[in-house]
Amino acid sequence: MTETKADVAPAPDNFDLSCETLIVGAGAGGLVAALAAQEAGQSVLVIEADPVPKGSTALSAGLIPAAGTKIQASAGVEDDAIVFAADIQAKAGNENDQALVNRLACNSAPVIDWLSETFNLPFSLITNFDYPGHSRSRMHGLPTRSGVELIDALRATCEAAGIDIVCERRAGRLFIENGQVGGVAVLRPDGGVETIGCDKLVLACNGFGGNRELVHRFLPEIENGLWFGHDGNRGEALLWGQAIGAGLAHLGSYQGHGNVAQPHGILITWAVIMEGGVQVNNKGRRFWNEAQGYSEAARVVLSQPDGEAFAIFDGRIAGIARQFEDFKHAEALGAVKRNDTLKGLACDLGLPPESLVESVASIPWNGVDNFNRKFGTEALRSPYCGVRVTGALFHTQGGLLTGEEARVIHTDGSGFANLHACGGAACGVSGRGDRGYLSGNGLLSAVVLGKLAGEAPTG
Repeated sequence: MTETKADVAPAPDNFDLSCETLIVGAGAGGLVAALAAQEAGQSVLVIEADPVPKGSTALSAGLIPAAGTKIQASAGVEDDAIVFAADIQAKAGNENDQALVNRLACNSAPVIDWLSETFNLPFSLITNFDYPGHSRSRMHGLPTRSGVELIDALRATCEAAGIDIVCERRAGRLFIENGQVGGVAVLRPDGGVETIGCDKLVLACNGFGGNRELVHRFLPEIENGLWFGHDGNRGEALLWGQAIGAGLAHLGSYQGHGNVAQPHGILITWAVIMEGGVQVNNKGRRFWNEAQGYSEAARVVLSQPDGEAFAIFDGRIAGIARQFEDFKHAEALGAVKRNDTLKGLACDLGLPPESLVESVASIPWNGVDNFNRKFGTEALRSPYCGVRVTGALFHTQGGLLTGEEARVIHTDGSGFANLHACGGAACGVSGRGDRGYLSGNGLLSAVVLGKLAGEAPTG
């Protein structure tokens, strides 16, 4: 992780090049904003710091929650924005701005339908297991359930539409005067600087998880966790926002994950838990209600001896998890152990065999345990599976306050005329800490606010 300083200045007399809509960041939010802006008739330029657009989207499972989609209807799932908004607020303890929650929930289905029908992205619905906090099946993903597939599909769609994406250009300076954004200065790989003017700027450069100083300041409880996000998330949007008087909120909010294979560094889907699996520490003992969510699991797992845990499940659950490319990759590398007996699995994982056997035997199938977790009726059975995991920080959820059209809001309540933000650059709907993160909300904020920002008229 690195540190970043804010660099803000008045606009120069002339820019090296100009466009109507300039987007900083070619992740899911930025590319969706680009498609929306072009559809609205604007000339669009996307700049990206990496050699190839990947970012945090590529590190995720690429799943977007949406309520009331045509895909849900065809699958027989009844859902709507009211139910979705209630689920978001329930997970976050009603700590979110209701207007933002409503905006995201109400626009979620139209965005998925738009991506599916206008650009032929083959989204489908996950229906064979439930994600924590969601009362309906509403997680939409592409066939491999991979963020890499999602970002590659969005990039290819933009390229086919003739949208310019210029890589290896990191935005370093924000030009703004009297509340009006003029553009940015970007650093080229050869050390040179280019200035780009714009009528509208969309910040889609994610959060500050890759900035050690900011993580220490705002997220001390997770600063020693594995950093599983993108190192390019250095917090430029946050620092620029502080410098220009933008409203900021929930800077202590983040998405963690307590099921990252160790030492392989591969995400193990939470399906292994939601379908009846458990976590034990290196003493072979369970230590919490795993069904609460994978975000809060990061902190809980890190609090265990040696900051590690072991996900225990079975062959049936592994079959469900194989719809995710990450899980298949973890199996191929030997991170997932498999044994016909629990004692044998314990030996494979380096756990006390008697303790693991006792922990699994004590699970009250079709009942509620001492941690207040309710289990289903299907008990774990041979073959048994397990993987050593740790807790990780994936991305931050606090950031710039936004209003209608994802327009950035000043601390005095007014809106910046031509500055917009989406995804990790904007304050999301995960409340104030880690427990409020509802599965998929990071990508929800990215694609929905990205679309709204792209549609917005120029200032």
